[in-house]
Amino acid sequence: MKYLIIALTIIAAIGCKTSTTDLAQNDTQEKVYEVQKSDTQWKAELTPAQYDVLRRAGTERPHTSPLNKQYAAGTLICAACNAPVYDNANKFDSGTGWPSYDQAIEGQVERDVDYKIGYARTELKCNTCGSHLGHEFNDGPSDTTGKRHCINGVALEFIPEGEAIPALNK
Repeated sequence: MKYLIIALTIIAAIGCKTSTTDLAQNDTQEKVYEVQKSDTQWKAELTPAQYDVLRRAGTERPHTSPLNKQYAAGTLICAACNAPVYDNANKFDSGTGWPSYDQAIEGQVERDVDYKIGYARTELKCNTCGSHLGHEFNDGPSDTTGKRHCINGVALEFIPEGEAIPALNK
């Protein structure tokens, strides 16, 4: 019986490994974004802090963004391409030190898997240019979505309600 359990465990492990490998191979196509630029172009257009976060998936220090306490009505756009990504009406104070939203503007933010710190997290990226915005967690307001979009303020620009959103930065 002991050997049967060991054999079944090995077969299951091999089967799982094959499935994971097959899935990884099927998911190798890269998305084509509406706004695409070379690394040199991004470096020239973004500040060093913006480049680190938006293009290298860095994280700004907590409590450093003026957007953390920005509650006025308006739209937050991607600092790389100007695509609208968040409505400030969906902002809440998470106490984390980063601007937090319970949802993005529909279709404007994509989810990806990020393993950079050793375990899977949901990465949030601009759906127009692929720039890293932050991460999604399941500890947001329970009376809305239950999600917390923990966003780097340097990845966003605030456009007050009534002001025109700039054209895409192609």
